[in-house]
Amino acid sequence: MSWVATERFGARTAPDGLTLVQELVNTHAVERGGGADLLADRTSAEEWLRGAARQWARGRKVDAPETALSPDGWETLRNLRATVAELLSVPADERAAAMPAAMPAAMPAAMPAAMSVAEAGVRRRAEVVLVSDDAGRVAMVPSGAGAAWLESAVWSEILLAQRTGEWSKLKLCREPGCRSAFYDTSRNGSGVWHNVRTCGNMANLRASRSRRKMRTRTDDGAATNPADPRDARPA
Repeated sequence: MSWVATERFGARTAPDGLTLVQELVNTHAVERGGGADLLADRTSAEEWLRGAARQWARGRKVDAPETALSPDGWETLRNLRATVAELLSVPADERAAAMPAAMPAAMPAAMPAAMSVAEAGVRRRAEVVLVSDDAGRVAMVPSGAGAAWLESAVWSEILLAQRTGEWSKLKLCREPGCRSAFYDTSRNGSGVWHNVRTCGNMANLRASRSRRKMRTRTDDGAATNPADPRDARPA
């Protein structure tokens, strides 16, 4: 068993459960190589979720959840993927500055089950279960099944990553034809491509071609409009 979506890109995986978040984003179609969208329909989405949930559960040393999807469950997965990708598109330094140290002031003290997301003044809502052991250590456990479980698990892992500082290291590859999620392990957090040899080289090649075209246009313009000696003025 492996993180099948992320392996298609050969991207460095995030630590612990944050890989589930990375894996969700990487289910999108691969522009180069023809990799399919793993959430293209209910069947493929359910197959991906089953494998991803088992992989996550193995890493967290818990039982795998029920992953059967409702008829519209795969659309929920696609919407969640788009939302997380949007979050990752925010520059890492801006995300780091926005990490919550406590409950946001706009959050209600309690959210009745009947209260909608809009009424609560929040963008997304997912349910989790808090448990503790005999030593008083508290853990956050995703709840639900199918798409609801994935929403719970993804937002739980994002919260944990924000607390540890790992959230700012999960990024989207800058290459437009890739946009895979990768975990940046560079010392100064400056990584922008999931693979410098592939996506990095492609970006550098485009920049080089652009510079050559610019020089060619400049040279052609100079040849077409040579300087007129009569325009010269005595010093």
